[in-house]
Amino acid sequence: MKLSMAIFHHITFLLIIFCNTIQVHSRGPVYRPPFVERLTDHFSRLSVNQSCNVFFGGPKVHVTNNGTSVDLSLDKSSGSGLVSKKKYYHGFFNAAIKLPAGFTSGVVVAYYLSNADVFPNNHDEIDIELLGHEKTRQWVLQTNMYGNGSVRTGREEKFYLWFDPTQAFHDYTILWNNHHIVFLVDNIPVREVTHNGATTVYPSKAMSVYTTIWDGSQWATRGGKYPVNYKFAPFVASMGGIEMEGCIVNGKDVGTTCSRSSLSSLDPVEGQQFAKLSNQQITGLEWARRKHMFYSYCQDKSRYKVLPPECNADK
Repeated sequence: MKLSMAIFHHITFLLIIFCNTIQVHSRGPVYRPPFVERLTDHFSRLSVNQSCNVFFGGPKVHVTNNGTSVDLSLDKSSGSGLVSKKKYYHGFFNAAIKLPAGFTSGVVVAYYLSNADVFPNNHDEIDIELLGHEKTRQWVLQTNMYGNGSVRTGREEKFYLWFDPTQAFHDYTILWNNHHIVFLVDNIPVREVTHNGATTVYPSKAMSVYTTIWDGSQWATRGGKYPVNYKFAPFVASMGGIEMEGCIVNGKDVGTTCSRSSLSSLDPVEGQQFAKLSNQQITGLEWARRKHMFYSYCQDKSRYKVLPPECNADK
């Protein structure tokens, strides 16, 4: 009897270890995020037609829910995307996105700011890129930025998400002003780029806001090792919750004069509420980076024999 009970407990222990291993392999440990203020609640949400034009892949752009959301699809013929009707110099930009489920290796869903159309040789860019994972059906969040054409130096950081992004809409946010750039997921800051003397590149010109889905096989999955499998197409990303509040400019103006559209009492361009992170936001940032970040260019000495200067600056 004692031997049978010992065998039973041993098998139970092995099953627990096995199940935990499967959980970690498929999704990673699940952590409850700390409470932070919801910046997205302070700004008005815009309709798709009010805020965006088709960027490419028009037949694959389908506006839904009376104009409050849109489906962007990718198949073997092309991807699709939207671009903001206006250009912004600094501001608060948000999209609530639900990602394609299933095998999505090589698929990229991007929410980003860029002015490459106006400044092709010295453009600025702030990127949130969601990368279909190569094997485990898990999406990876990648952030990046360029300033004044600094495309030869990638400043990528990568994170595992603490939720399943294919089951519901989640907020992906970029805050950009003269003080810092903050990347947020569901209002949790995951990365802050401070604009100070150590920052050698910093976006300095007005940009448009883009949302796209496309085939990133050649770089998103180890140089094409795990390309998009179009047997599972179409891949559909849904977007709603559009928020764009900032300094609206025309042409190549850099923001010396601008107009605002929001009646919110919070000002992401000049307001002190957005000049630095609150204590709650700092706690959220430290949590996200400690629990979920698995790659930073500042730690990649095989890629950069001399790390970019901001990597050695005191935080």
